[in-house]
Amino acid sequence: MTTALGRSRAARDAGRLAALLLSPTFVVLGLVVGYPLVAALRESLYQAGQTVDADGFVVPGDQFVGVNNYTGVFNGPAAADFWNAFGNTTFFTVATVSVEVVIGVAMALVMHQALRWRGLVRASILVPWAIPTAVSAILWRWIFQADGVANAIIGNQVLWTTEGWHAKFAVMIADTWKTAPFIGLLVLAGLQVIPKDVYEAARVDGASPARQFWSITLPLVRPVLVVAVLFRVLDSLRMFDLPFVLIGSDKKSVETLTMLAFKEASNLRFGPAAAYATILFVYVAVVALVFVKVLGADVIGEARDRTKQQRARRTRRPVVAREVVPA
Repeated sequence: MTTALGRSRAARDAGRLAALLLSPTFVVLGLVVGYPLVAALRESLYQAGQTVDADGFVVPGDQFVGVNNYTGVFNGPAAADFWNAFGNTTFFTVATVSVEVVIGVAMALVMHQALRWRGLVRASILVPWAIPTAVSAILWRWIFQADGVANAIIGNQVLWTTEGWHAKFAVMIADTWKTAPFIGLLVLAGLQVIPKDVYEAARVDGASPARQFWSITLPLVRPVLVVAVLFRVLDSLRMFDLPFVLIGSDKKSVETLTMLAFKEASNLRFGPAAAYATILFVYVAVVALVFVKVLGADVIGEARDRTKQQRARRTRRPVVAREVVPA
Protein backbone atom coordinates (compact mmCIF):
# COMPACT_ATOMS: atom_id res chain seq x y z
CA MET A 1 0.00 0.00 0.00
CA THR A 2 2.81 2.36 0.93
CA THR A 3 4.63 1.53 -2.27
CA ALA A 4 1.50 2.28 -4.34
CA LEU A 5 1.01 5.63 -2.58
CA GLY A 6 4.66 6.47 -3.11
CA ARG A 7 4.40 5.67 -6.82
CA SER A 8 1.22 7.75 -7.15
CA ARG A 9 2.86 10.71 -5.41
CA ALA A 10 5.96 10.36 -7.60
CA ALA A 11 3.78 10.30 -10.72
CA ARG A 12 1.98 13.47 -9.62
CA ASP A 13 5.27 15.20 -8.89
CA ALA A 14 6.61 14.17 -12.28
CA GLY A 15 3.47 15.49 -13.95
CA ARG A 16 3.78 18.84 -12.18
CA LEU A 17 7.44 19.09 -13.13
CA ALA A 18 6.63 18.26 -16.76
CA ALA A 19 3.88 20.90 -16.84
CA LEU A 20 6.24 23.47 -15.32
CA LEU A 21 8.98 22.73 -17.84
CA LEU A 22 6.57 22.81 -20.79
CA SER A 23 4.76 25.97 -19.71
CA PRO A 24 7.18 28.34 -21.57
CA THR A 25 6.59 26.35 -24.75
CA PHE A 26 2.83 26.57 -24.31
CA VAL A 27 3.07 30.33 -23.75
CA VAL A 28 5.13 30.81 -26.91
CA LEU A 29 2.74 28.63 -28.93
CA GLY A 30 -0.19 30.62 -27.60
CA LEU A 31 1.44 33.88 -28.69
CA VAL A 32 2.65 32.83 -32.14
CA VAL A 33 -0.15 30.37 -33.05
CA GLY A 34 -3.17 30.76 -30.83
CA TYR A 35 -3.48 34.56 -30.81
CA PRO A 36 -3.07 35.02 -34.61
CA LEU A 37 -5.62 32.26 -35.20
CA VAL A 38 -8.19 33.86 -32.89
CA ALA A 39 -7.46 37.31 -34.32
CA ALA A 40 -7.95 36.06 -37.90
CA LEU A 41 -11.22 34.36 -36.96
CA ARG A 42 -12.43 37.57 -35.32
CA GLU A 43 -11.35 39.65 -38.32
CA SER A 44 -13.31 37.37 -40.68
CA LEU A 45 -16.54 38.44 -38.93
CA TYR A 46 -15.96 42.16 -39.59
CA GLN A 47 -15.72 44.37 -42.63
CA ALA A 48 -13.34 47.31 -42.74
CA GLY A 49 -14.05 50.66 -44.31
CA GLN A 50 -16.77 53.28 -44.21
CA THR A 51 -20.42 52.35 -44.57
CA VAL A 52 -23.71 54.25 -44.62
CA ASP A 53 -26.38 53.53 -42.02
CA ALA A 54 -30.17 53.60 -42.49
CA ASP A 55 -30.28 57.38 -41.88
CA GLY A 56 -27.66 58.12 -44.51
CA PHE A 57 -24.83 58.90 -42.11
CA VAL A 58 -21.33 57.64 -42.75
CA VAL A 59 -20.19 55.07 -40.18
CA PRO A 60 -16.38 54.70 -40.10
CA GLY A 61 -14.44 51.75 -38.72
CA ASP A 62 -14.95 48.01 -38.75
CA GLN A 63 -18.52 46.78 -38.90
CA PHE A 64 -19.68 43.41 -37.63
CA VAL A 65 -21.11 41.44 -40.57
CA GLY A 66 -21.29 37.95 -39.06
CA VAL A 67 -20.84 35.21 -41.63
CA ASN A 68 -21.40 37.50 -44.61
CA ASN A 69 -17.73 37.27 -45.57
CA TYR A 70 -18.05 33.46 -45.71
CA THR A 71 -21.32 33.45 -47.63
CA GLY A 72 -19.82 35.95 -50.05
CA VAL A 73 -16.94 33.60 -50.67
CA PHE A 74 -19.21 30.76 -51.77
CA ASN A 75 -22.17 32.57 -53.31
CA GLY A 76 -21.24 36.21 -53.96
CA PRO A 77 -19.36 37.87 -56.81
CA ALA A 78 -16.10 36.47 -55.44
CA ALA A 79 -17.31 32.86 -55.64
CA ALA A 80 -15.75 32.31 -59.08
CA ASP A 81 -12.35 33.49 -57.82
CA PHE A 82 -12.60 31.29 -54.75
CA TRP A 83 -13.50 28.10 -56.60
CA ASN A 84 -10.78 28.78 -59.17
CA ALA A 85 -8.18 29.22 -56.41
CA PHE A 86 -9.53 26.20 -54.52
CA GLY A 87 -9.29 24.07 -57.66
CA ASN A 88 -5.75 25.26 -58.39
CA THR A 89 -4.66 24.58 -54.82
CA THR A 90 -6.09 21.06 -54.87
CA PHE A 91 -4.70 20.32 -58.33
CA PHE A 92 -1.18 21.45 -57.43
CA THR A 93 -1.31 19.43 -54.22
CA VAL A 94 -2.45 16.19 -55.81
CA ALA A 95 -0.34 16.46 -58.98
CA THR A 96 2.93 17.64 -57.50
CA VAL A 97 2.88 15.38 -54.43
CA SER A 98 2.09 12.32 -56.58
CA VAL A 99 5.05 12.99 -58.86
CA GLU A 100 7.29 13.88 -55.92
CA VAL A 101 6.52 10.58 -54.17
CA VAL A 102 7.62 8.57 -57.19
CA ILE A 103 10.77 10.63 -57.75
CA GLY A 104 11.55 10.87 -54.03
CA VAL A 105 11.37 7.12 -53.51
CA ALA A 106 13.61 6.60 -56.54
CA MET A 107 16.09 9.11 -55.10
CA ALA A 108 16.06 7.32 -51.75
CA LEU A 109 16.74 3.96 -53.39
CA VAL A 110 19.67 5.45 -55.31
CA MET A 111 21.12 7.16 -52.24
CA HIS A 112 20.71 3.98 -50.19
CA GLN A 113 22.91 1.93 -52.47
CA ALA A 114 26.53 1.38 -51.44
CA LEU A 115 27.99 3.41 -54.29
CA ARG A 116 31.55 4.62 -54.40
CA TRP A 117 30.50 8.29 -54.57
CA ARG A 118 27.48 7.90 -52.32
CA GLY A 119 28.23 11.03 -50.27
CA LEU A 120 28.55 13.19 -53.38
CA VAL A 121 25.34 11.76 -54.83
CA ARG A 122 23.40 12.47 -51.62
CA ALA A 123 24.72 16.03 -51.43
CA SER A 124 23.89 16.78 -55.07
CA ILE A 125 20.36 15.40 -54.72
CA LEU A 126 19.66 17.47 -51.61
CA VAL A 127 20.93 20.76 -53.09
CA PRO A 128 17.56 21.77 -54.66
CA TRP A 129 15.79 21.30 -51.34
CA ALA A 130 18.32 23.53 -49.58
CA ILE A 131 17.77 26.44 -51.99
CA PRO A 132 15.15 28.97 -50.77
CA THR A 133 11.87 28.74 -52.66
CA ALA A 134 11.95 32.34 -53.88
CA VAL A 135 15.47 31.85 -55.24
CA SER A 136 14.51 28.65 -57.04
CA ALA A 137 11.43 30.42 -58.48
CA ILE A 138 13.66 33.17 -59.92
CA LEU A 139 15.97 30.49 -61.34
CA TRP A 140 13.09 28.70 -63.05
CA ARG A 141 11.64 31.99 -64.26
CA TRP A 142 14.92 32.54 -66.11
CA ILE A 143 14.70 29.01 -67.52
CA PHE A 144 11.09 29.51 -68.67
CA GLN A 145 11.68 32.83 -70.41
CA ALA A 146 10.72 33.15 -74.05
CA ASP A 147 14.38 32.88 -75.00
CA GLY A 148 15.26 30.63 -72.07
CA VAL A 149 16.65 27.15 -71.73
CA ALA A 150 13.27 25.37 -71.74
CA ASN A 151 12.24 26.69 -75.15
CA ALA A 152 15.72 26.02 -76.51
CA ILE A 153 15.46 22.37 -75.45
CA ILE A 154 11.96 21.74 -76.85
CA GLY A 155 12.61 23.87 -79.95
CA ASN A 156 9.37 25.83 -79.60
CA GLN A 157 8.37 29.26 -78.35
CA VAL A 158 6.09 28.73 -75.34
CA LEU A 159 5.09 31.65 -73.11
CA TRP A 160 5.42 29.76 -69.84
CA THR A 161 4.76 32.70 -67.53
CA THR A 162 1.40 33.69 -69.03
CA GLU A 163 -2.10 32.32 -68.56
CA GLY A 164 -2.78 28.73 -69.58
CA TRP A 165 -1.87 25.12 -68.94
CA HIS A 166 1.82 25.85 -69.54
CA ALA A 167 1.87 28.09 -66.46
CA LYS A 168 0.52 25.22 -64.34
CA PHE A 169 3.06 22.87 -65.87
CA ALA A 170 5.90 25.29 -65.10
CA VAL A 171 4.84 25.51 -61.45
CA MET A 172 4.62 21.72 -61.22
CA ILE A 173 8.12 21.25 -62.66
CA ALA A 174 9.67 23.85 -60.37
CA ASP A 175 7.89 22.53 -57.26
CA THR A 176 8.81 18.92 -58.03
CA TRP A 177 12.46 19.83 -58.58
CA LYS A 178 12.48 21.79 -55.33
CA THR A 179 10.75 19.39 -52.91
CA ALA A 180 11.15 15.85 -54.24
CA PRO A 181 14.50 15.59 -52.38
CA PHE A 182 12.61 16.23 -49.12
CA ILE A 183 10.60 13.04 -49.58
CA GLY A 184 13.73 11.25 -50.70
CA LEU A 185 15.54 12.30 -47.53
CA LEU A 186 12.80 11.02 -45.21
CA VAL A 187 12.38 7.77 -47.13
CA LEU A 188 16.16 7.28 -47.01
CA ALA A 189 15.99 7.51 -43.21
CA GLY A 190 13.35 4.77 -43.25
CA LEU A 191 15.40 2.57 -45.57
CA GLN A 192 18.44 2.71 -43.33
CA VAL A 193 16.63 1.09 -40.38
CA ILE A 194 15.48 -1.95 -42.36
CA PRO A 195 17.61 -4.96 -41.34
CA LYS A 196 19.76 -6.37 -44.13
CA ASP A 197 18.96 -9.89 -42.95
CA VAL A 198 15.45 -9.48 -44.35
CA TYR A 199 16.77 -8.89 -47.85
CA GLU A 200 19.29 -11.71 -47.55
CA ALA A 201 16.53 -14.13 -46.57
CA ALA A 202 14.41 -12.92 -49.49
CA ARG A 203 17.28 -13.46 -51.93
CA VAL A 204 17.83 -16.95 -50.56
CA ASP A 205 14.14 -17.66 -51.18
CA GLY A 206 14.55 -16.50 -54.79
CA ALA A 207 12.69 -13.19 -54.57
CA SER A 208 13.43 -10.80 -57.41
CA PRO A 209 14.41 -7.16 -56.76
CA ALA A 210 10.92 -6.04 -57.79
CA ARG A 211 9.32 -8.53 -55.40
CA GLN A 212 11.65 -7.38 -52.61
CA PHE A 213 10.60 -3.78 -53.21
CA TRP A 214 6.84 -4.46 -53.15
CA SER A 215 6.89 -7.06 -50.36
CA ILE A 216 9.66 -5.76 -48.07
CA THR A 217 10.83 -2.23 -48.81
CA LEU A 218 7.50 -0.53 -49.42
CA PRO A 219 5.61 -2.03 -46.43
CA LEU A 220 8.46 -1.36 -44.01
CA VAL A 221 9.03 2.19 -45.22
CA ARG A 222 5.30 2.99 -45.40
CA PRO A 223 5.06 4.77 -41.98
CA VAL A 224 7.87 7.16 -42.91
CA LEU A 225 6.47 7.65 -46.40
CA VAL A 226 3.00 8.52 -45.09
CA VAL A 227 4.44 11.15 -42.76
CA ALA A 228 6.55 12.60 -45.59
CA VAL A 229 3.50 12.79 -47.86
CA LEU A 230 1.51 14.43 -45.06
CA PHE A 231 4.13 17.15 -44.63
CA ARG A 232 4.30 17.75 -48.37
CA VAL A 233 0.51 17.86 -48.73
CA LEU A 234 0.19 20.43 -45.95
CA ASP A 235 3.00 22.46 -47.49
CA SER A 236 1.46 22.34 -50.98
CA LEU A 237 -1.94 23.44 -49.69
CA ARG A 238 -0.24 26.62 -48.46
CA MET A 239 1.67 27.22 -51.71
CA PHE A 240 2.28 30.91 -52.31
CA ASP A 241 5.83 32.04 -53.03
CA LEU A 242 6.63 29.70 -55.92
CA PRO A 243 3.72 30.61 -58.28
CA PHE A 244 3.78 34.24 -57.08
CA VAL A 245 7.44 34.72 -58.02
CA LEU A 246 7.58 32.35 -60.98
CA ILE A 247 4.37 33.28 -62.80
CA GLY A 248 3.23 36.45 -61.06
CA SER A 249 0.14 37.77 -59.32
CA ASP A 250 -3.37 38.03 -60.80
CA LYS A 251 -2.82 34.96 -62.97
CA LYS A 252 -5.97 32.87 -62.72
CA SER A 253 -4.21 29.75 -64.00
CA VAL A 254 -1.97 29.48 -60.94
CA GLU A 255 -3.79 31.56 -58.31
CA THR A 256 -4.02 29.62 -55.03
CA LEU A 257 -5.99 30.28 -51.85
CA THR A 258 -3.02 31.92 -50.15
CA MET A 259 -2.48 34.19 -53.15
CA LEU A 260 -6.17 35.10 -53.14
CA ALA A 261 -6.06 35.95 -49.44
CA PHE A 262 -2.94 38.04 -50.02
CA LYS A 263 -4.64 39.94 -52.85
CA GLU A 264 -7.66 40.73 -50.69
CA ALA A 265 -5.45 41.91 -47.83
CA SER A 266 -3.38 44.07 -50.22
CA ASN A 267 -6.60 45.78 -51.29
CA LEU A 268 -7.44 46.45 -47.61
CA ARG A 269 -10.31 43.96 -47.63
CA PHE A 270 -9.17 42.31 -44.44
CA GLY A 271 -12.49 40.63 -43.64
CA PRO A 272 -12.69 38.54 -46.82
CA ALA A 273 -8.92 37.90 -46.61
CA ALA A 274 -9.34 36.51 -43.09
CA ALA A 275 -12.27 34.41 -44.31
CA TYR A 276 -10.12 32.91 -47.06
CA ALA A 277 -7.36 32.19 -44.53
CA THR A 278 -9.81 30.57 -42.12
CA ILE A 279 -11.27 28.36 -44.84
CA LEU A 280 -7.77 27.30 -45.84
CA PHE A 281 -6.98 26.53 -42.20
CA VAL A 282 -10.04 24.28 -41.96
CA TYR A 283 -9.08 22.61 -45.25
CA VAL A 284 -5.57 21.90 -44.00
CA ALA A 285 -6.88 20.64 -40.64
CA VAL A 286 -9.31 18.23 -42.32
CA VAL A 287 -6.58 16.84 -44.59
CA ALA A 288 -4.23 16.38 -41.63
CA LEU A 289 -6.99 14.61 -39.67
CA VAL A 290 -7.62 12.24 -42.58
CA PHE A 291 -3.93 11.38 -42.80
CA VAL A 292 -3.61 10.78 -39.06
CA LYS A 293 -6.88 8.94 -38.41
CA VAL A 294 -7.51 7.14 -41.71
CA LEU A 295 -4.06 6.58 -43.20
CA GLY A 296 -2.37 6.14 -39.81
CA ALA A 297 0.33 8.79 -40.10
CA ASP A 298 2.51 8.34 -36.99
CA VAL A 299 3.46 12.00 -36.62
CA ILE A 300 4.50 12.02 -32.93
CA GLY A 301 5.66 8.43 -32.59
CA GLU A 302 2.59 7.07 -30.77
CA ALA A 303 2.68 3.78 -32.69
CA ARG A 304 6.35 3.27 -31.90
CA ASP A 305 5.77 3.95 -28.20
CA ARG A 306 2.74 1.67 -28.19
CA THR A 307 4.78 -1.11 -29.78
CA LYS A 308 7.49 -0.75 -27.14
CA GLN A 309 4.89 -0.94 -24.35
CA GLN A 310 3.34 -4.06 -25.85
CA ARG A 311 6.75 -5.72 -26.12
CA ALA A 312 7.52 -4.78 -22.53
CA ARG A 313 4.24 -6.29 -21.31
CA ARG A 314 4.87 -9.48 -23.28
CA THR A 315 8.32 -9.85 -21.74
CA ARG A 316 6.97 -9.31 -18.22
CA ARG A 317 4.11 -11.81 -18.40
CA PRO A 318 6.23 -15.04 -18.30
CA VAL A 319 8.14 -13.73 -15.29
CA VAL A 320 4.91 -13.12 -13.33
CA ALA A 321 3.62 -16.59 -14.24
CA ARG A 322 6.76 -18.29 -12.98
CA GLU A 323 6.45 -16.44 -9.70
CA VAL A 324 2.78 -17.29 -9.16
CA VAL A 325 2.74 -20.98 -10.12
CA PRO A 326 5.14 -22.24 -7.40
CA ALA A 327 3.16 -20.41 -4.74
